[in-house]
Amino acid sequence: MRRRTRVSSAVAGLVALGLVCSACSPGGVADQANGSEPPRPTAAAETDYTPYVSATTAADTDSAGSPDTYNLAFVTSEASSRTPLWGGTAAVGSEAVAARAEALTGTGAEIRVSFGGAAGTEAAQACDSAEELADAYAEVLDAVGATKADFDIEGDALTDTASVTRRNEALALLQDKRDLDVTYTLPVMPEGLEKTGLAVVEDAVDQGVDVSAVNIMAMNYSGSHSGDMGDYAEQAAAAAHDQLTDVLGLSRTQAWKALHITVMIGVNDVDGETFTLDDAASLRTYATRQGVGALSLWASFRDQECASDEDTTAASDSCSGVDQDAGAFAEALSG
Repeated sequence: MRRRTRVSSAVAGLVALGLVCSACSPGGVADQANGSEPPRPTAAAETDYTPYVSATTAADTDSAGSPDTYNLAFVTSEASSRTPLWGGTAAVGSEAVAARAEALTGTGAEIRVSFGGAAGTEAAQACDSAEELADAYAEVLDAVGATKADFDIEGDALTDTASVTRRNEALALLQDKRDLDVTYTLPVMPEGLEKTGLAVVEDAVDQGVDVSAVNIMAMNYSGSHSGDMGDYAEQAAAAAHDQLTDVLGLSRTQAWKALHITVMIGVNDVDGETFTLDDAASLRTYATRQGVGALSLWASFRDQECASDEDTTAASDSCSGVDQDAGAFAEALSG
C-alpha cells in the first residue's frame, strides 16, 4: 500500500508491502445496454467491507465487522529467481498460508490475493514475458484457490511503463483462460488519481483487461494536507469517481460501484494525518449513500489500541495509535 507500507515489515514479513506475481480475472462492470442510468443503490449491503489481513499470521480482529472479502496481503517477488513469496517470506505452496486462506473463507467470506506494495520487487518487473508472468500469477492464485486478484502498484512500478503493459498483457491472457476478477489499488490525492495511476488503468483498457474496480489509497497525502482525513477521503473518492466514468466508460452509478476506498486507520505515516473513528463512521455513511463498491482498511492487525508504553506519535504496524476498542474501525467501516 502506498507509503503505508513504511509501517510494515514487522508483521510476519508481510507488512513489508511488496508485490509479486498474482493473477487476475474478469469482473468488469458491463455498459448499460440502453445507456440509461440505473437506480442508485440504497441498501448498506451494497458497500462491502474488505479489510487487508496478513497472509501468514492471524489476528484477533480479522473477523471484526464480518468482512465480505479478505484482501490477503502481500505477495512479493525475489528479483533474482522471480520466485513469488507471501509477505516476502513464505513459499507460494506454504501449507500454513493455505490453511489460513481456508480458515478465512470458512467464515463465508471470499479472499482476494493482493500483489504489490511499496516494498519488494513487483512480478511484472522481474518476469521477461507476459506468458511467464501469467503463469506466476496463476501459481499464486491456485495455491489458495482464489478467483480474485488485486494489484497494488506504486513507487517505481508506476513509472515502469514496460512492466505496466507486461502485467496487463498477462492479466488479459489469464482472463481468456479463467474466471478471475481483477482490481487495481492505486495512490490518490484529494484531487483524484495521480497521472501515473490513471495511465495504469488506461493501459489495462488498451490491453483488454476487464477491471472490476479501482481501489484508491485514501491515506498519506503530504505535509501540505493538514485538513480532516475523512473529508479528504470523500473528496478523493468524488474526484476518482469522475475519472473512472471517463477511463472505464461507465455510467455514474456504475463508476461508484467500481470504486473501492482503503483508509489507513489511526495514525498515518505522514505527520499530522490521523484517520479517526468519527472519520470512519462518516465515510461509511458517504459510501452507502453514493453506492461505493467497497470500503477497506489497512489493516486488521492494526485495529486495536496501542499498549500504554508504545509511541503513538508515529504509525505502528501493530496498532492504530488512537483510543479505541479492538475492532472498532472494522465495525464503523462495515456499518
